[in-house]
Amino acid sequence: MICRSLLTLIAAAGLAQPPASLAAPREPEPLDRIVAVVNSAVITEHELQARVTQTLRQLSRQNTPLPPRRVLERQMLERMITEKALLQLAEETNIRVDGAQLDRAITRIAQQNNLDLPAFRAALEREGVDYAAFREQIRAEIMVTRLREREVDNKISVTDAEIDNYLASPALAAAQQDEYRLAHILVTTPEGASPDRLQALKAKAEKALAELKAGADFAQVSAGYSDAQNALEGGELGWRNAAQLPDLFAGALKGLRPGQVSEVLRSPNGFHILKLLDQRGTGKTLIIKQTRARHILIKTSEIVSDQDARNRLLQLKERIDNGQDFAELARLHSDDLSASKGGDLGWLNPGDTVPDFERAMDALQPGQVSEPVRSPFGWHLIQALERRDQDVTQERRRLEARRAIRERKGDEAFESWVRQVRDGAYVEYRTED
Repeated sequence: MICRSLLTLIAAAGLAQPPASLAAPREPEPLDRIVAVVNSAVITEHELQARVTQTLRQLSRQNTPLPPRRVLERQMLERMITEKALLQLAEETNIRVDGAQLDRAITRIAQQNNLDLPAFRAALEREGVDYAAFREQIRAEIMVTRLREREVDNKISVTDAEIDNYLASPALAAAQQDEYRLAHILVTTPEGASPDRLQALKAKAEKALAELKAGADFAQVSAGYSDAQNALEGGELGWRNAAQLPDLFAGALKGLRPGQVSEVLRSPNGFHILKLLDQRGTGKTLIIKQTRARHILIKTSEIVSDQDARNRLLQLKERIDNGQDFAELARLHSDDLSASKGGDLGWLNPGDTVPDFERAMDALQPGQVSEPVRSPFGWHLIQALERRDQDVTQERRRLEARRAIRERKGDEAFESWVRQVRDGAYVEYRTED
């Protein structure tokens, strides 16, 4: 009896198999294999095929003609290699997205689709999307966004002299009156690539252009050829005026009409193809939301660590919450030039401050004081004092010039930085071709 019970438990645990004559024949299960090594991480065949299947489903929903699966596999593998290198850098430099932050982000996505979270999850599963994999993909996107903000966007500055030069240029000032909706294909060129490699990449771009001129759908060609981050969204860049575009792009647009594509363009980052989707004028009234805010800044140094600065601000916030005057504490403790004015920064337009500061400020109700906020300048306590909708039609040209220059410099810097991260990664391919 004891022996029979023991055999039953062993069989239930999968440690014993019935005799071959009694067992039903099984199909052999294929083992997953590694298709690429990226630094200390790997990409498996299962991961690659899951992303390809997801992408094909996405393209089908968008009614985009599908590229050949083998072409899409190669493009997707390159994108996954770049993504893996970026995520490793984010993790190594302590960028984290915890469960609560991830839940808030997914809830916002659900709300944008007019669904609550359970209904959104059910809709994904009906589409065949694994919810756990979707969460990890959103986590990765948030991490890469934060990495870009820290490594690129927060380091972009626009001087008054740059704005003056922009506004003094008749060509750019005239171009500001029109906006262009563009789509873009990028074939990236590695730094130090050999002439043969450059020629092969140029041939790839020319093949993509030939398919477009033969009538192929731009979104399909983008999915099959482009290395850009938005390749699976048809390569769309949205509405841009000429000042928001590299000079190379702005010059190429001059001879295009909506629906036409450019020739292959060469930049330090690679080979480009543009499609002009639409064009419009912008001469209308501009109303923006301004915030009047003040802050206390504690700068970090060899003497003042991040933790020290944050702790000092937590102590100051506790005193403010208990009734002490924000302006007086700013005069006594802030390391910013605004300290003499009680930390008052005046009325701020969108784009006047770095993204970390602006994001925290925009989340505040009038009168509310933030938790300590990190920026490239140090640590801040921010108080939003009041908000208003302001007609800035007369200031429009200068405001848009600042935003346009910042976006153009940010996009160029990000493309170059991503290429450097990718080129600096150790990559070993283990595909059959």
